[in-house]
Amino acid sequence: MKTSIIGYPRIGGLRELKFASEEYFRGEINADELEQTAKQIRLHNLELQKNSGLDFIPSNDFSYYDGLLDTAFLLNAVPERYTARGLSHLDTYFAAARGYQGEKGDVKALAMKKWYNTNYHYMVPEIDDSTEIKLNGTKPFDLFKEALDNGVKTRPVIIGAYTFLKLARYTGKKTAADFADAAVKAYAELIAKFAELGAEWIQIDEPSLVKDMTAEDIALFVSLYQKILADKKGVKILAQTYFGDVRDCYDELTALPFDGIGIDFNEGKKSLELVSTKGFPKDKVLFAGVVNGKNIWRNNYEKTVKIISELKKYADDIVLNTTCSLLHVPCTLANESKLPANVKKHFAYAEEKLSELAELKEILSAEKPEETEAYRRNTELHAEVRSGDDPAVRAKVAALTEKDFIRLPAFAEREKIQKERFKLPLFPTTTIGSFPQTADVKAARKAFRTGEMNAEDYEKFIEKKIADCVALQEEIGLDVLVHGEFERNDMVEYFGECLDGYIFTEKAWVQSYGTRCVKPPVIWGDISRSRPMTIRWSKYAQSLTDKPMKGMLTGPVTILNWSFPREDITLKESAFQIALAIREEVLDLEANGISIIQVDEAALREKLPLRKSDWREDYLDWAIPAFRYVHSGVRPETQIHTHMCYSEFADIIKDIDDMDADVITFEASRSDLTILDVLKANDFRTEVGPGVYDIHSPRIPSQEEIKTAIDKMKARIDISKLWVNPDCGLKTRGVEETVPSLKNLVNAAKQAREENA
Repeated sequence: MKTSIIGYPRIGGLRELKFASEEYFRGEINADELEQTAKQIRLHNLELQKNSGLDFIPSNDFSYYDGLLDTAFLLNAVPERYTARGLSHLDTYFAAARGYQGEKGDVKALAMKKWYNTNYHYMVPEIDDSTEIKLNGTKPFDLFKEALDNGVKTRPVIIGAYTFLKLARYTGKKTAADFADAAVKAYAELIAKFAELGAEWIQIDEPSLVKDMTAEDIALFVSLYQKILADKKGVKILAQTYFGDVRDCYDELTALPFDGIGIDFNEGKKSLELVSTKGFPKDKVLFAGVVNGKNIWRNNYEKTVKIISELKKYADDIVLNTTCSLLHVPCTLANESKLPANVKKHFAYAEEKLSELAELKEILSAEKPEETEAYRRNTELHAEVRSGDDPAVRAKVAALTEKDFIRLPAFAEREKIQKERFKLPLFPTTTIGSFPQTADVKAARKAFRTGEMNAEDYEKFIEKKIADCVALQEEIGLDVLVHGEFERNDMVEYFGECLDGYIFTEKAWVQSYGTRCVKPPVIWGDISRSRPMTIRWSKYAQSLTDKPMKGMLTGPVTILNWSFPREDITLKESAFQIALAIREEVLDLEANGISIIQVDEAALREKLPLRKSDWREDYLDWAIPAFRYVHSGVRPETQIHTHMCYSEFADIIKDIDDMDADVITFEASRSDLTILDVLKANDFRTEVGPGVYDIHSPRIPSQEEIKTAIDKMKARIDISKLWVNPDCGLKTRGVEETVPSLKNLVNAAKQAREENA
């Protein structure tokens, strides 16, 4: 039995690619130096995989920013506003990813969305009626040759034609079907080029097959691959899916002339059922996704052996595979010097998952797998009882009743009470929460963590940063202020450090988008609040101003979704445990004079099942109540805000309204405020602040640009319900970008008020 992975992390074990890219953005290194760092990472990854005994090693899973953006450039699907700048190829690529503002003009970045049900963000390809889809790049071929030159024959990876066309945004009258023939030609040419280079297999990723598919979708998929695979030039083609099952197109997928089919047996609820009831073609290889690519817990060999044993009844040739790319887990446990041994042994990052595949290969090759030493050790590991159970917490969750999730009085009455209390102007201005995490903030945090700065000096430093931030906001003229979150390393990790039941890693970095990496905490046991989390700083910040100061919290669903969750209890149970803790903090903030409290649910949609039939029972029926419970106990005059970003909200907008917040801010700028039409069509009752400029780009929006966004908002939403704000927190931006951007924002809001006076 052979082994395979779908992809490997590309940031480097110590985030080398992030730091090199950011140095390039600042002009501190050139393109050749950036490429040298990238090549070192790629060759290191190849060596690891080769030495692990992996049979199918991927290439072209590397990207400077995003794989779908790479595919858009490969297929010539790049808007002219980027290519016409006269920039180098690399700088044109980064302009599409990050935006550009300089001597060659001013252009916004492409839209960014969540990659299916993960915290990874992809760049949305943009196709207009004049786009000519064609093969227009050499990156996949260059990386295949690079690996070959270093003694490794890889299986090149490319995002599939169907998924590319389904995820693209069409700005003209044409649809995906209109570009199908051109895509067929480009993919056929790609296969031919790899055949010339000596590739034996090509992996074509088609994750969109696990989503709900209409008859039209299935017809498009079948038509594409009947033509693409008409002449494979002797190369074997793997159709790789992940994040779910292919129930809508299993028959069509298995009938097409693919040589291998990759199926997820972890998140694919019906995957095993599909294979067992419909069978599997004898002439194809089943790449069985059994090693979880999205979580860091050790694989349970007993469960995996049972799955493979069952699959052997229906498939003659099985390859052990990961469930998805290992992009979604950290690189290596080798950098975790502080994790206790009794904890560390339960974890498997990307490098350790290579070892798991090797062990599973050995186990499944044995006549009696259960008698192998590796199987025995794994069974003992999973039989251990981990510390962290808290019966009191579980009892509180079990005691929750329906009335605990209802806030009174109803929204309309609260809205009147709050407008009378705050007396805010039309188009009230605010920010989402964080302010720039400048070098001095990071240095002080590190000094405090290492003991070079004592607690008293650190608190004085944070107080000074907050005071400066409050003064700056008052000078700019914002209406509702924030304290800046200088004490926080991350919007989830910070709260996890104040909660019992969490474990924290040292170097478990995972790419979120581009150069943005996160270090998700690990839910180890039952969750409870060990101490107040934000009271000290919110109360201090409010003492510095007469304007409302928002208390800033992260919501239970986002804390759960941006952690590595437990696998021994349900996500619902974990979410309600976290909700108990956040509710305590909300009530404490209110008791300490904080009149506006923002509970961010940036990741609300992230774990939404990819199939609508699973939405309610598997997610929304507990995710929405978890948020409602957090604020159901506050007084009517306390205003509850929340924030969401970089997801598709249209199809759950009624559920978002049902969260019963008083104000919701959305990321909207990269998607050209298209959410406004959705809000209008659904008679959205909650007050709303669609983001008027993109904070993930270094460019500074003009007052006129922001005023144009406000005018779009006014045309669709009752002006009494509109707020004006950036589309996300300002943590990753510099002061030199933030201050002029916010000044333009405030001036644009004032201009709008004058027009509506």
